Parts: sequence; C-alpha cells; structure tokens
Amino acid sequence: MIQIGDLRIHLINDGITHVDPGGAFGLVPRALWSPLMPPDADGLVPMISVCLLVQTGGRNIVIDVGHGDKLSQRQRDFMRLERPGGGLLGGLARLGLAPEDIHLVIDTHLHADHAGGNTRLNDQGQLEPTFPNAQYVVQRREFEDAMRPNERTRATYILDNYQPLFETGQLRLLEGDTELAPGVCGVVTPGHTPGHMSVRFESGGQQAAFICDLACYAIHFERLGWMTAYDVEPLVTLETKRVWQRWALETGALLIFPHDPLRPVGRLTLDPQGKPYVTPVDAAFV
Repeated sequence: MIQIGDLRIHLINDGITHVDPGGAFGLVPRALWSPLMPPDADGLVPMISVCLLVQTGGRNIVIDVGHGDKLSQRQRDFMRLERPGGGLLGGLARLGLAPEDIHLVIDTHLHADHAGGNTRLNDQGQLEPTFPNAQYVVQRREFEDAMRPNERTRATYILDNYQPLFETGQLRLLEGDTELAPGVCGVVTPGHTPGHMSVRFESGGQQAAFICDLACYAIHFERLGWMTAYDVEPLVTLETKRVWQRWALETGALLIFPHDPLRPVGRLTLDPQGKPYVTPVDAAFV
C-alpha cells in the first residue's frame, strides 16, 4: 500500500500480457530498448495491467478496471494473458471488498485493456455493471471518440464496455480537469488519445500521480521522444510529457506507471549526466 496523506492507494495487477515490441516502442530501434525491457524467447515484451484502489473518507475508488472477464479464450491466448492473482476482482477480494463495495470508478480512457472490466456478463449472458453501486466517470472527449471508432481504434474501443453504462446514467462525462474526491483529481493528459486522463493525488503535503498511458513504461516518461505506436497523437504525447516531467521534478511526486513490470512505481530524478531518470520505489501489489 502507498500512503499519500489521508489517501491509501493499493496496487492491483489485473494480469500480464506479452505484446509485440513494435507496439510498445514504436519507432525506437531494438538496440536501444531491448537492454531496458528484454524480450522473451518469442521476441515479445511484457505489459502488466495496473489498477488502483484508493480509499479515502470511507469511500472506495477504483482507477481503471483492466481487461475484464468477457474475453474469449482465443483473445486470451492471442494476448498471452496470465492472471495468477485473479485479476482486479481477485485483488479487491484480498482486501475484503466485493464489487458492490465500490463507490466510484475512474476510467482514464476507454481502451479495452483499461475499461474491459467496466461491465460483465451475468448468469443469463446479459451485460451488467461490474460495480453496480458505483458511479463511473470518463472524459467527454474520450467517450465521444470511443463511440465513433475508426479503422485504427475499433479493435480497442468496444461499445459493450461503456455504452450500457451511459445509457443507464451510471457513466458521467467529465469536462476537463475535475476533482473527483478530496485530494483526487482527474487531469487531461492528451496524446495517447485526445481525451486521455491521468489522476493526480495530493494530501498531507505529499503528491503522487497515476500517469497511465501517457507513459506505459517508466522509460517512456524519462525520454520525451519515446512513445508507443498505440498513441493517436504522438507529438502531443511528447509535449504533454514535457509538462509532466517538469511537474514531477519540481514536486518530487510519486509516479505510478500502468504497464511496467520492472519499475511500476518511482520518482523522477536527474542522473549524473543531468538526464531524467525514474528511481524505482518499492511498492507491493495486493
């Protein structure tokens, strides 16, 4: 657990997938990225799926919900999805929480690996909210893009993950930076998608941020020119990271990355050559 003032932040790994490095590193040459994120025997690199449970003022807040349980076996096999801990719901159960105990779900964006767990199939095969008593929130721009996927985005924008929640009024659309609970603020960080959102925490004079897909790995945050091939607006990603690098150095904030199996948590510092470097911080997963 991470303690930020009055906020308790639990890290839950929804699972690990193995992906083509062309997606994870885009135009970065293999000779540069491979010493930092060694590929496996099949040439693939690992990506964990970090979800957060934030507890404050008697409220249970989930940030990102992972892949969910609606995937077919073929989809699981394609991604090489492994879930030794039972995913997000397994992690919540280890904390003594059922889906009914969640008050708020923050979707940083609506890609399937972050929003697939918004809904699930009941025993009758019908879609229902995974967290029946929670309000869900996402940026309006993200929702509008996700409702009109194009040839590039339609494989990851799956309507079943969010459209039913909007139709029933359970999904609230945000208009820019929004305080979602005391000390918990959703902040628009465009680039990965135009409506992508990170989450900033501030309490008791301490600061932290769930960077989310602004930087999938810590190395993406260190190096402005490195971003994934998944980014819709890579040059916007670059400039957004420039702003957040400055913020991280000025505040000494704790940074949480969404997919990094080696450095999921760290603080941005400067190495002896004056280059940004994420110093890892020990933080156990549930």
